[in-house]
Order: sequence, then structure tokens, then C-alpha cells
Amino acid sequence: MKMKRQLASSLAVVFSTLAVWSCNQSDPAPKGDYVSGVFVSNLGNFLQNNGGVSYFARENNTATADVFAAANGTALKGGVQDYTASEQQGIILVDNSVAGQDKVQFVERYTFKDEGTIGAPDIENPREVVIVGRKAYVSCWGTNPDYKYSTGYIAVIDLTTKKVTKKIDIAKGPENLVYNAGKLFVGTTTYTDGNILTVINTNTDAVTQSIPMEGVVTPIGVDANGKVWVNAGIKALRVNPESLVTEATLAIGTDATKVPESFTMSNDMKTIYFVLTAYDANFNPFGKTYKFNITDSQIDLNKPFISRYFTGLTIDPTQGLLYAAVTPSSTQAGYAVRYRGDGNVVDSIKVGISPNGFFFQ
Repeated sequence: MKMKRQLASSLAVVFSTLAVWSCNQSDPAPKGDYVSGVFVSNLGNFLQNNGGVSYFARENNTATADVFAAANGTALKGGVQDYTASEQQGIILVDNSVAGQDKVQFVERYTFKDEGTIGAPDIENPREVVIVGRKAYVSCWGTNPDYKYSTGYIAVIDLTTKKVTKKIDIAKGPENLVYNAGKLFVGTTTYTDGNILTVINTNTDAVTQSIPMEGVVTPIGVDANGKVWVNAGIKALRVNPESLVTEATLAIGTDATKVPESFTMSNDMKTIYFVLTAYDANFNPFGKTYKFNITDSQIDLNKPFISRYFTGLTIDPTQGLLYAAVTPSSTQAGYAVRYRGDGNVVDSIKVGISPNGFFFQ
């Protein structure tokens, strides 16, 4: 009996060792200079095409201003509109001021080494990217020669072959994207007749519904109850993702000259943060940052969460801190400012020119 117990114990050790070995073989720890930290997308100065991706470890307060240049010895040559990553692959959207020079730049996720590009005519004026399985969806304004946003589309990229397999026609400036349960919600950026929320079936990559709305449409995210939130003009809408019926409407003030933007959700998906932006006589932006709960019946603009304007907001899923992008001007370095949940500042980190977004890993 004792021998059987010893044999069983020995076999358990063997199988445990084999399991650990198998796990280590199939899922090795990532290696590189950028394994765990914060990436910042920087637009740069549009006419100078000097945007980049900055990086810093969470425990640090200094950043590498341009990690692509550091890893490859050359700059991206454009403004960075967005950055995201999946598995071993990173995707950078690069917008160049010269027609035909825009691109999707692929990098190895943890080293940021160049892994190829997709350029024009497949990618033109890229805006935002969402990864669904082994596909990436990139909103593009198209060639847009007359500034009427009539040539927009969603580029569907096979991440294995790194090729655009389809262009889904979305006129009027497709921009913000939110994915939920087989549906891609697409917002538009034009301020005239482009106020449409478009729904794409990601299994067929076809448009299933186009929903007219009041004002510029920005999908925000999916809340703790599985509802999709959408900003339309100066309203926040709670939409049923199955029926696509608007279940609740919250007014964001009454002044249509103030633009709600830079929406982000808390980690528990119960609080929504945003910046309410206005412009002075010289078209310089200013504003304040607000928040509301998904169960609120109204948004109180008398109590700003932070009395400051930002060019981007995101919540760190690891630490829960609010990261806010500060752009002093289009000719000097910007900052990533970290805030606690009570709105008190933690620190500020110098990054690239015109920061507008964050990616955490």
C-alpha cells in the first residue's frame, strides 16, 4: 500500500513536471525591452510628420520618446493616430501629410522591431484600429481629396498574411470603433450629414445596419451590463446591442459649441470619463474633464472631475489610474499625467509631441 502511494506521488510529480514543461514550451515568457509598461501615441506636428510612440515602465517617471526609432534606427515618418497589439504583434497607424504615404506599420510587440507595412491604396488616412481574433479593422477616411469624406472605408486586415482582404464602404469619415459580441460599431467624424452609427457583422464583414443620430457619432464602449454607450452630438446614449434600440439618453449640457470627446470607461465598466472641449477666437482648445455613472439619469456639468483640458484619456487596467494626455503645443513635447480615482494627480511624464492615446501591457 505504501509503495502504491509512493508510485502515485512519483507519477504526480512527473505529470506535474510535464505539464509545467508543456506550458512553458507553448507559452514562453515574452522577451524584449517593452514587455510590461505604457505606450503613448503621439500625433506630432502634422506638416512635419514627426509623430511617434513613446514608452515607459509604470514604476518610472521618464519615457523613451520614440521606441520605433530606438528599435529600428529610423522614424515612422508620420503622425501616430493609434496603436494596439495582440499576441506577438503590434499595429501602428501612421498618417502622413503627403498623399499616398499613409501606412499600417507592424512591429514585434515586445521589441518593437519592424515587421512590415501596408500602404496606399489599401490604407489611406487611417484613424483607429480594433483587433478581433486574427483580423484587424482599421477605419480610414480614404483619399478625401475634397474634404467631404466621401471615400471612407473600414480596411479588414488578415493578421497572418498582413494583407487587406476587404474594404467596407463607410462614407462620411469613419473614425471611432467599438467591438462587442460579433458586432463592430463604427462612428463618423463629419459635422454635416455624416451622423450615422454603422454596425458591421464581423463574421461576414458586411454592414448590417446604419442608424441615423443627432450630431457626430462616437462609440464609447460596453458597460458592466453589456450595453453599448454612444456619444451623439451633446448626448450620451445607452444602446441595446441586440435590438440596437436606444434605451436611455443623457444630455451633455445644452451648448452645442462644446464638444464631448476623449471618452473612456473605468475598469469596472460603470463610470464614463470624458473631456468637454470649447475653442477660443483663435481656435485654441480648452475645457474640463467630467465623469458620470452608467446608472445616472443626468450628467452634472457643475462638478468637473478635473478642471483641465486633455487630448486623450485612458484607464490603466492594471493599476486603475487615469492617464491623461497634455499637449502644450504642436512644436514641443507633451505629457502623460497620472491621476488617482479621486482626481488627485500622481505624477507627470514627458512623452512625444501631441500625445492622444495610451496602450497598456
